[in-house]
Amino acid sequence: MQRLVLILPALNEAEVLAEVLARLKAEIKKLPLTTELVVVNDGSTDKTAAIAGKAGATVLTHLINRGLGAALGTGLVYAKKQQADFAVTFDSDGQHDPADIAKVLWPLLGRRADVVIGSRSLNRESEMPFLRRVNNQAFNVLTWIFFGKTTTDSLSGFRGFNRRAIQCIHLKTERMEVSNEFFAEIKRHRLRLEEVPIKVIYTPYSIRKGVKPGNIFAIIFRLVLRLLR
Repeated sequence: MQRLVLILPALNEAEVLAEVLARLKAEIKKLPLTTELVVVNDGSTDKTAAIAGKAGATVLTHLINRGLGAALGTGLVYAKKQQADFAVTFDSDGQHDPADIAKVLWPLLGRRADVVIGSRSLNRESEMPFLRRVNNQAFNVLTWIFFGKTTTDSLSGFRGFNRRAIQCIHLKTERMEVSNEFFAEIKRHRLRLEEVPIKVIYTPYSIRKGVKPGNIFAIIFRLVLRLLR
């Protein structure tokens, strides 16, 4: 049976992680794949690692907080070493619906795409908070300017990859600019990209965890530095 590695980057998510993992475990039983839950504990100071381990997830730990990009990079390197057929990245703050995993996997299983983005913007029932919508639109424009790729949700943390994408994507950025770097890698390796609509569950907790509007300039600066290297 083909293997899926489900990657959850996590920083101090003890408040919600047990529930998120329980919902995921119930959903992945329905998939026609052997699935491994992998929590990348990015220097958490709470009980994130212990909760993940108790739930039966594989826990990969950064001793210090290195950032979202580093956590996703660690997860994808692990999937590569495990010779996974597919990998899915999934936010650990509870905003994603585990039922959408099958939707993200479908274009990969059908060999139509190498990378799939779960887009909140394509779901007409998704009511993205105003500041998040502004952030997302700004990064969509940056993705088009820097990488020539059109996307409706460049900041989505819900992504799917087939074996080819897992093997060739190499992330260098360590923080939030990784969302744009994925598109650089898609372009560099000529990977086929598809977007599918996903449900998003906004709570005060998940909104608090999102990209802050004031951070956008720092992210752009780090992204430009990465491109100049």
